[in-house]
Amino acid sequence: MTVPRAADAAQAGVVATFDEHVGLGAIALDDGREVAFHATQLADGSRRVEVGVRVTARVVRWHRGELEATMVTKT
Repeated sequence: MTVPRAADAAQAGVVATFDEHVGLGAIALDDGREVAFHATQLADGSRRVEVGVRVTARVVRWHRGELEATMVTKT
């Protein structure tokens, strides 16, 4: 597993997409960025989330420079 190099404070946004078959989705952050997340990052332990749900998440930059959401919490 790769360790994030840098992390931002919690960011708010809305779930833009989610594919429950593969567990991947995207969050449209309030600041205009879009970041990917995996179902294992849902803080409540569930493995699915509906599109349009407001969430907060930590945004981390991984070794390839890509942004990913972790600790996704439904608000």
